Amino acid sequence: MTQQHRKPLPCEVVDPERRPLVRAPWLRSGPGRCEALAARARLVGVSPARGPGPRGARSGKFFHNLMERKDFETWLDNISVTFLSLTDLQKNETLDHLISLSGAVQLRHLSNNLETLLKRDFLKLLPLELSFYLLKWLDPQTLLTCCLVSKQWNKVISACTEVWQTACKNLGWQIDDSVQDALHWKKVYLKAILRMKQLEDHEAFETSSLIGHSARVYALYYKDGLLCTGSDDLSAKLWDVSTGQCIYGIQTHTCAAVKFDEQKLVTGSFDNTVACWEWSSGARTQHFRGHTGAVFSVDYNDELDILVSGSADFTVKVWALSAGTCLNTLTGHTEWVTKIWPIGREINCKCLKTLSVSEDRSICLQPRLHFDGQYIVCSSALGLYQWDFASYDVLRVIKIPEIANLALLGFGDIFALLFDNRYLYIMDLRTKSLISRWPLPEYRKSKRGSSFLAGEVSWLNGLDGHNDSGLVFATSMPDHSIHLVLWKEHG
Repeated sequence: MTQQHRKPLPCEVVDPERRPLVRAPWLRSGPGRCEALAARARLVGVSPARGPGPRGARSGKFFHNLMERKDFETWLDNISVTFLSLTDLQKNETLDHLISLSGAVQLRHLSNNLETLLKRDFLKLLPLELSFYLLKWLDPQTLLTCCLVSKQWNKVISACTEVWQTACKNLGWQIDDSVQDALHWKKVYLKAILRMKQLEDHEAFETSSLIGHSARVYALYYKDGLLCTGSDDLSAKLWDVSTGQCIYGIQTHTCAAVKFDEQKLVTGSFDNTVACWEWSSGARTQHFRGHTGAVFSVDYNDELDILVSGSADFTVKVWALSAGTCLNTLTGHTEWVTKIWPIGREINCKCLKTLSVSEDRSICLQPRLHFDGQYIVCSSALGLYQWDFASYDVLRVIKIPEIANLALLGFGDIFALLFDNRYLYIMDLRTKSLISRWPLPEYRKSKRGSSFLAGEVSWLNGLDGHNDSGLVFATSMPDHSIHLVLWKEHG
């Protein structure tokens, strides 16, 4: 091949007739490259640091002195095609080379554009469903931090219902799937972590007292924000727990057990009888006689027209509520009958099963029992025992090694409420750990356990932001007052 027709090398400058003029040293690597570039730039009137122009001329004359706009665009297109054909390594080397040739203006331009290109808002660019899928892998605290990035991020993250519902469930909160508000569950979670933090710090409750009786208070019953108390001062009182006001006060016999509804009060007494009273007039409308010991437990059902009583004479009696006559007497207990469960169906007056936690007679069940129609739960020195009501099989035993002889107040799907002589405890049944406690005063001790009770218990199946209010625990005090433990209002 002759000199006139050979193909020019990549580092050579050619004239329009395709003849090599000079090998371009500024395209070579190694020492002297920048000096060669500067020399070449002076030949064509370009300042490497300041841009094109006759030795210090302003860069705005670039196209006039060097290349027309059309020619520049053609050149740029050709360079772009060549650049795209390079390997990644060659592209990187080319960029490094161009950066080394750039002045302050070009570097500033590069910096500004790179910042925009590299900071891609993926939550804004991705489809919403894909964004929600990615967010599910983050913990709630990280998501809350991400909400601070921008209004757009806060909007997307707050609307991720599944994430916040799961976070609430993990905290032991109930989920109502009928709520359609996309932003609702993030608000619920924020409320939930506040309440759980209060429980963890033992700051979720507050106390109050009811004063009005002049003798010991032995009987307590709570329902729908109202607390009934029966005393040895021959009276029973009905209190509004939220205000501490006494709504009704009627004269009765000595009360060992009480239960009420809107119209009437039923009392079991140390005089071995059961009586029914009218709230509005205070009149006794029925009197049930037949026990030979104090009546420590009563329950009734208006639809079945039945009343049941448990006594210190070791018997349970079934009565006709309206007539006051004894229908049946159940025997078999060898100790006081201190608890009978709510009547939900017709009584067949047969012993279905005797439940125990040990053959060792020294291992006793605590006075308080839990029964919801499906499970029977009781506390003992060996722990919490849960039986299936259909089969009477023991479903689980929850050991509490750090604290002995805890008595049961309430049992739910998520939480259990327990207490001893010093504290009120909340247990997370999923982890079998005590998550909170509250100090108790020196309350009146009772073998039958009726001088203390749980208040609202729906939260034991899971908090929901509304059921953690009102009465938690009540007990009678040696000074004849009633000590109340109440949920503290949300901050």
